[in-house]
Amino acid sequence: MAEIKDPENTILMETTKGSVVIELFPDKAPAHAARIKELAREGFYDGVVFHRVIEGFMAQTGDPTGTGTGGSDKPDLKAEFSDLPHLRGTCSMARTQNPNSANSQFFICFDDAPWLDRQYSVWGRVIEGMENIDRIKRGEPVRDPDRIISMKVAADV
Repeated sequence: MAEIKDPENTILMETTKGSVVIELFPDKAPAHAARIKELAREGFYDGVVFHRVIEGFMAQTGDPTGTGTGGSDKPDLKAEFSDLPHLRGTCSMARTQNPNSANSQFFICFDDAPWLDRQYSVWGRVIEGMENIDRIKRGEPVRDPDRIISMKVAADV
C-alpha cells in the first residue's frame, strides 16, 4: 500500500473491483474535503453504486438512490473551484447546472478532462488503485453496477 503521509486527509475506498487510496486536498476545497470525510465516517458511501460510468471520461458515484438524482440530507455546498486540473485520477464533485449544488456525488476521471477545469470542485486524487477504477463497469445507467463496499478515513482505521 502507498505510504500515507496524512491519514486524516486520506480516504481508503474498497470497491467491488479492489482497493483505492485517495489523497484529499483540504487546502484547495476545505468544505468538500470535510463533507467527503463526514459522509465516509457516517458510512454513507458504503454499498453505493457507480451509477454513471463513461469510457474515457469518468466514473460517478455517491448517490444512495443509484439514479443520479439523490444526495445526502446535508445542505448543498458552495463551489470551491481552484486551479487544480482535471487529470487522470482526479476526484471532483458532481453537481447540477447550479455551481453551488454539490452534495454527496462525486466522480473520478479516467483520463484528463480539461473542459471541467475551474467549473467543478476538485477535492482529491487517486494515489493508489487507479487500475481498479479503470475496471469499473461502464454504462449510463450501468447494468448490475459496481459498488463502493466501504469508504473510510485512514486515520480511523
